[in-house]
Amino acid sequence: MADTTDQAFYDRADAHINLSNEQLKTFESLGQVSASMMFGTTRFNAWVSACGFKTGAEMAAAREALLKYFCEQYRMMLEDNLDDHINNFGHYMRANAPG
Repeated sequence: MADTTDQAFYDRADAHINLSNEQLKTFESLGQVSASMMFGTTRFNAWVSACGFKTGAEMAAAREALLKYFCEQYRMMLEDNLDDHINNFGHYMRANAPG
């Protein structure tokens, strides 16, 4: 995975979070907005993955490696963010602000 410490990485992530926060103003279900964001991420990552192959058969041969990579990355990022929210719960949830 690319270096995730540059500011542009966080700016792009914040743009996606801001879009989801805007959607919460129209769709009251946190779960619906979260599910849509996760689906969009998986669809985009499938497309990004496909860009690296010449055929569907070639991509199919790499399917398990792709799943392993993306699942490991998601888990690592989710663990980091869960720990951050646990450690900063009072601050983050004070106003019960989205994202």
